[in-house]
Amino acid sequence: MKQLKWLSFIVLISLLTACSNTNEGEAGEDKLQIVATYSIIADMTENIVGDKAEVYSMVPIGTDPHMYDPLPADTGKVSSADLIFYNGLNLETGKGWFQDLLKVTNKNEVAFAVSDEVTPMYLTEKGKETQVDPHAWLDIQNSIKYVDVITKRVIEQDPDNKEYYLNNQTAYVEELNKLDQYAKEEVNKIPQEQRILVTSEGAFKYFSKAYGFESAFIWEINTDSQGTPEQMKRIISIIEENQVPALFLETSVNPKTMETISNETGVPIHSKIFTDSLAKKGEDGDTYIKMIQWNIDKVIEGLSPDK
Repeated sequence: MKQLKWLSFIVLISLLTACSNTNEGEAGEDKLQIVATYSIIADMTENIVGDKAEVYSMVPIGTDPHMYDPLPADTGKVSSADLIFYNGLNLETGKGWFQDLLKVTNKNEVAFAVSDEVTPMYLTEKGKETQVDPHAWLDIQNSIKYVDVITKRVIEQDPDNKEYYLNNQTAYVEELNKLDQYAKEEVNKIPQEQRILVTSEGAFKYFSKAYGFESAFIWEINTDSQGTPEQMKRIISIIEENQVPALFLETSVNPKTMETISNETGVPIHSKIFTDSLAKKGEDGDTYIKMIQWNIDKVIEGLSPDK
């Protein structure tokens, strides 16, 4: 019953917003209206569209996109969108919020998963091996595939500006490839046996595979139970047996569980790192490139034998 009431409310807001949109001024009405489900995809999209489109990010900075509750403003933006970009790979399906939003706004035909060209990795927990790990963007080469999908779909909607978008894509991908090479060179500073990356959520499988780390975590994905006694016991054993020198805490995760692990093992939390969200504007990590740069530098710094 609660779900039906929510859907009815969201339909009403959608209709009211659609009516108000017809009375808006001319400013911006000739630009593409693009919605991204969260800040990382929005930033990638902005790098491609520049001033040719308006990009709206639904999930607020620092909020977990696995389990978001859409606001009336989100419904209005989706209703009037020319394009909608979402991650896919089961990221936005934790509560079914994204599917419900597309259903009530009737926008399935302009919604595209930016991960379509990515080779997915899967969860490792027993009984969940067929479930996809959504965090593909933490491998920079996957982010280049995201950008390829975004560029193609934008050009389909606005072919008159094709060269503009392709030029932006070329420049952006060049930056991404430079950062990817930097990451692969920096990891050589860490002895192989010390390349164990301990985080709260198991979001760093793609990152670890790409850059030569072993991913260790308390729980596997944020929609699962978090910080159970079994999970705590397992990660403490990994930390102690491998003499892990530093722990890392994701910016969108409650710190209490990792703080408990730190207290139990005596291993410090070296730094916060980014997974599901950029930083706020003006802070370190407020673009995709800056957040990945931050992650690389902090992980290398924390695990370095020379620290």
